[in-house]
Amino acid sequence: MEFDETKLREFYSEAPADVSLADIDLGRIPRHVSLIMDGNGRWAEARGLPRSEGHVAGVDSLRETVTTSVRLGIDVLSAYAFSTENWRRPQKEVDLLMHLFATTLLNELPLFYQENVQLRFLGDITSLPKATREVFEEGLQKTSSHTGMVFALAVNYGARAELARAARLIAEDVRAGRLDVGDVDESAVEQRLYTEGLPDPELLIRTSGELRLSNYLLWQLAYTEFYVTSKHWPDFDRWDMLRAIRAYQGRDRRFGGVAAS
Repeated sequence: MEFDETKLREFYSEAPADVSLADIDLGRIPRHVSLIMDGNGRWAEARGLPRSEGHVAGVDSLRETVTTSVRLGIDVLSAYAFSTENWRRPQKEVDLLMHLFATTLLNELPLFYQENVQLRFLGDITSLPKATREVFEEGLQKTSSHTGMVFALAVNYGARAELARAARLIAEDVRAGRLDVGDVDESAVEQRLYTEGLPDPELLIRTSGELRLSNYLLWQLAYTEFYVTSKHWPDFDRWDMLRAIRAYQGRDRRFGGVAAS
C-alpha cells in the first residue's frame, strides 16, 4: 500500500534514543502484520486497577497501531481480540469486552473513514450478542468500499475451529459434486479460511512476553517471523512498531531453503 511520506515523518518525529524512522527500510515494510494483544489485565493489576481498566487502555494502543500501520503503508493489520476460549472468563469481564467492542467500533468509524480503512472480521461473529453483532455488521457495511489498509479483527476466533470449519466446507463441496477429491489442496483450504484473499502475515507481534500462539492463525503463520516484547499491550506504541519492523528486517527469511552463497 502506498504511504504519504510527509505524514509518516511528521508522525515519527521526536524519536527516542534507541530507534528512529531512519532505522527502517521503507521499501521492505511487511505487507501483513498481525498482533496478539496480550497483558491488558496484568497492566491494570500492576497499577492497582480493575482488569477492565486495562481493556479500556488497550483501545488507545490499538487506535495508535492502526494509524501507525496506515502511515507505514502496511496492507493488512490483523489483531487477536477475543478467542473462542475467552468465553470461559468471568461473565462480567466478557460482558464488558462485548460492550467495549461495540462502543470502540462506533467511536473509531470516523478514523476508518479518514484513513480509508476496510474492516474485516476473522471468526464467527454470528454467535456474538445481538447489540455487538449489529455494530460489527454496520462497520462491515460502511467500510466495504474502502480501498486502503484492511484491518482484520479476530473475534470469537480459534484456529482449530477455523480449520475444522474449512474441512466441513470442503466435505460439503465434495459431497455436492462442486469439488473433486483430487482437487483438495492447500489452495482449497485457504479459500475456506476466514483470511481468504489476504496475504499470510509476514510479522507476528505478541506483547506481554508470552511465547505461545494461543490457538491463533495456525495455518497462516507457517512462515511468519515472530517478535515478542515484554511490554503489556496498553504500553505498546508507534515506536514499538518500529522496533518490531526493524527486527523483522534483520531476519533471513528462507522459507525452508538456504541462503544463497
